[in-house]
Amino acid sequence: MAGGEALRGKLLLAQYQCGACHQIEGVAAARGRNGPPLDSFGRRSYIAGSVPNTPETLVRWIVDPAVVKPGTPMPAMGVSADDARHMAAYLYSLP
Repeated sequence: MAGGEALRGKLLLAQYQCGACHQIEGVAAARGRNGPPLDSFGRRSYIAGSVPNTPETLVRWIVDPAVVKPGTPMPAMGVSADDARHMAAYLYSLP
């Protein structure tokens, strides 16, 4: 993920409390069950089941999910594009 640092992204996923809804491998307390588990995200072809999984789209998704997929239950959490790049880098690092 160009411009993203996976280790920083891991910390940001915890900071933004993504684990309240998602299970995320390697992120402490990320055991949520309301959203899909994000383990093995790096191997997925789609975001939210229907949006092609590309780095640019994932950053946009993390910043404002409803712009990418109207009607999604995932809320915008106030994540900046810079932070989203780091978060995406971590998610893509998951085997």
